[in-house]
This record gives sequence, structure tokens and C-alpha cells, in this order.
Amino acid sequence: MGMVSVSNLKKTYGNVTAVDDISFDIEKGEIFGFLGPNGAGKTSTLNMIIGLSRPTAGKITVDGIDVKTRTKKAQAIMGIVPDESNLYNEMDGFDNLCFCAALYGMRKAEREPITRQLLEQFRLKDVGKRPFKAYSKGMRRKLTIAAALIHSPKVLFLDEPTTGIDVESSRQIRDTIVELKKKGTTIFLTTHYIEEAERICDKIAFIAEGQIVASGTVPQLMESISHGHTIQFVTDKNSERLAAELQARFKGSDVTIRPDHSLVMVSEQRIPLFPVMAFFHDKDVEVYEARELRPSLEDVFVKLTGIESSVLKKDKEKGGRP
Repeated sequence: MGMVSVSNLKKTYGNVTAVDDISFDIEKGEIFGFLGPNGAGKTSTLNMIIGLSRPTAGKITVDGIDVKTRTKKAQAIMGIVPDESNLYNEMDGFDNLCFCAALYGMRKAEREPITRQLLEQFRLKDVGKRPFKAYSKGMRRKLTIAAALIHSPKVLFLDEPTTGIDVESSRQIRDTIVELKKKGTTIFLTTHYIEEAERICDKIAFIAEGQIVASGTVPQLMESISHGHTIQFVTDKNSERLAAELQARFKGSDVTIRPDHSLVMVSEQRIPLFPVMAFFHDKDVEVYEARELRPSLEDVFVKLTGIESSVLKKDKEKGGRP
């Protein structure tokens, strides 16, 4: 059993099934990415795991604690970062963090030092005495994450942690997530950004229409759609005839011409580079670049869900709920 274990989880609202019999495990110290478009079931799943919504069916445990029957005990080891801040606008950053620490029963002697340390860690020391309402979006998001970390949770849940904020704050948040992982924190995050998930997540699950359509490590997901080998050649000549001759010369390969006039050669077997380069040399063709093309996580997502990755970003830009 993992640090977070979800088994046969289901959530219905009347005749609508938002989450349809999903299961997954997150091991201690893993970063688990949950990806899907609006209405896929991401937020419904998250709310059930953190105890804000009761499942229609299924079981959830966090560090062995049954979330359904021992909700408060489970929540005590969680840090929760909603996509909209839950801090107080009139309070300054320092007082917001101290107040959160007090809610967890921390004494003044311990909450003030940890508050200062977190303000320093998130580069908010200079604005610690500024009202929260005067913070930029990036600052607000960082302080919200700091508040979730005030009690050193074993598991951190983040809902769209870098959506709609500046590049520098996004980078700091990603760096912080990776550092927390190194210290043993287990992290569950929902995101619309496939590149972000590919960069920092150990495991990823794609959810569509309430069902998990694929899950695994990034290499495992890549392998699931990668059948064969692909090399792209950028040359000084381009013609249908050259592509046809290349395909005829190397049986079992498929050669196409891209809009940028490069040649793409695909084969089930590994493509030996020297004979191909010799072919180009014999044809008096200069090769400026030859590189192997590998599928991206975006390719995997599109192939498995039939949803263009751009839909995810557009969903968030429209302000929809995941």
C-alpha cells in the first residue's frame, strides 16, 4: 500500500458520474501528476482524497489512515493548496502564516521561527508585513503553499499550482516541489501543463470522462505509444523523388516530407545511420542535421485521450474548473 492509496473510487451527482471506478497508488516521496481537461474528474477526485467530499463508493487511505472514517486524523498529515487562495486579505504575510500555524496547535515559540523560515524560503521576506491583498498573483500562490507547509505535512496536495502566475514564481514553485520530494514529502498535483508534469513528476495519470486512461512513469507512458524508431534529416535538397528513393533503398522504412522540407524516416527496427549517410553522399546531398525523434508526453496524451493538449490550457484560460 502506498502513502496515498485510492481503490475503486466513484463519485456520482444524481445521474452524472464524475469519477468512475478509479484506482492508483502514490509511493512515499513521489510526485504524482493528475492530468485531464475540465470536467474530467480531477477536482472531484482531489476533494474526495482530502476529505472535503464523500465518495459514492471506494476506499482512500493516506499513510494507512482511512480518509472516509478518520477524516480529521488524515487531514492532520496533509498540506492542501487550493487553486484559489484561502488566506486572509487584510492580514499580512507573517500573520497569515502564524495564524495557520496556530490552527495546527503550534505554540508561538515554534510558529514564529518556522514562519520566518518559510518567508525566506519563498523569497517573501521583504513583503512579510504587507497585506495579503497587496500581493501579486505569484506572491499569493507562494504564500498559500507556504501556509500548507507550516506543519510539515507528509503529503502535499496542489491544485493547479502554477496556473496564471509569472514565470519566476512558477519556477520557484517547481523548484520547491522538487526539494520537498528530496526530503521525503509525497506530492499530488493537478495541472493543465503537460510540460510541467513531464519535467517534475515521477508518475502521471491521465483522466478523461471520469476514468483513468493511462498511468505510469514518464518513460513507461512514452513507451506505450512508441513503436519503432524515427530520424529526421535536414538536407540541402528536397524532393518527392529523394524520399521515394530513400524508402526504396531501406526496405521496411517509411519516409515522409515535413512542411519544413526535412525528411522523416520511420522504421520498426533501429535505423543504422552510416548506410543512410552514405546514401545521401552518393546522391550528392548535404545533410545539415540528423536527429532521433522521440514522442513527448503531449504526444502520449493526445494519442490516449483524443484531446489536443491545447484544450487543457484553453480550459484554464476560460476559468473553468478542472
